[in-house]
Amino acid sequence: MNSRTLDKQTLLSVIIPVFNEEEVLPRLFGVVDKVIASLPVRVEVVLVNDGSRDGSLERMLEKKAGDSHYRVIDLARNFGHQQAVSAGLSLARGDVVAILDADLQDPPELLGPMLDRWHHGVDVVYGQRGKREGESAFKRATAYVFYRLLNWAASAEIPPDTGDFRLMDRKVVDALNAMPERQRFLRGMIAWLGYRQEPILYDRQARQAGITKYPLKKMVALSMDALFSFSMKPLRWMALAGVGMTLIGVLLVAVLVVVRLRYPHIFVPGLATTWVALLVLFGFNFLCLGILGEYVGRTFVNVQGRPGFLIREVYAQAEPDSEHPGGFPEGRAS
Repeated sequence: MNSRTLDKQTLLSVIIPVFNEEEVLPRLFGVVDKVIASLPVRVEVVLVNDGSRDGSLERMLEKKAGDSHYRVIDLARNFGHQQAVSAGLSLARGDVVAILDADLQDPPELLGPMLDRWHHGVDVVYGQRGKREGESAFKRATAYVFYRLLNWAASAEIPPDTGDFRLMDRKVVDALNAMPERQRFLRGMIAWLGYRQEPILYDRQARQAGITKYPLKKMVALSMDALFSFSMKPLRWMALAGVGMTLIGVLLVAVLVVVRLRYPHIFVPGLATTWVALLVLFGFNFLCLGILGEYVGRTFVNVQGRPGFLIREVYAQAEPDSEHPGGFPEGRAS
């Protein structure tokens, strides 16, 4: 197994998406600064402001002004967590790139052990959660069911109990940036890419400050993106259900004909039964149309070719380093 260089010639990019995290940013900067000082590589921290409406952008710009490790990408509006991370990935210059949430639930201290795994030839080191402090039983249960259901349905095996907390080699990032879809479920896309991937186990901490930016509505939307982006099984389920209901219908018709011929004196009003059958069939048809609509809608959005995010401004203190691909231009970006 070939090992990679791990010295001051190596650049690590740490991407941190931020949405209304003013309360936790001082703690985040304190922890990240200590981790940076302990690493044997050069580091750039790419803060992505995802349309924050509090003072997050101001806090990030203050940090950038006093510390040359930090860069800030200001998106034109709130595009969502996955697109904010994608914006950071598109401009990260590192030989190796890490994704870290701002809430400190995923420990930045693991960047060192992750780098060591990368040094020894692992292309993707992803954090896999053990205990999940500060999360309700409902959220833990739904997360457990979601990953098992997704792996049963998906075309790529997605490691259970993982988030976007991970470290990736440059070639993985370049491959990920080349994937054009709009509905991005990054942990699934990275799993689909292949390469050598290994987990690093940890216990997830409770949020340090502020409130979660992934309420139930967003979790449902992310789950739908994951299912419809990585599985054709819902369409096959529709077809099989249609065949099954057709066979049941044919069987019922045969039964009714036999009953009518053999017992013509039996009168069965059937009004309530008819209405129930109609309601069930119409409900099933609309469900199938809804599933089909999800696939068609995603195809329509991707065919439009609109960018997944727009950058209002890039704040950087150094010109791009020609030794590292990707580039990080200073000033305005469109």
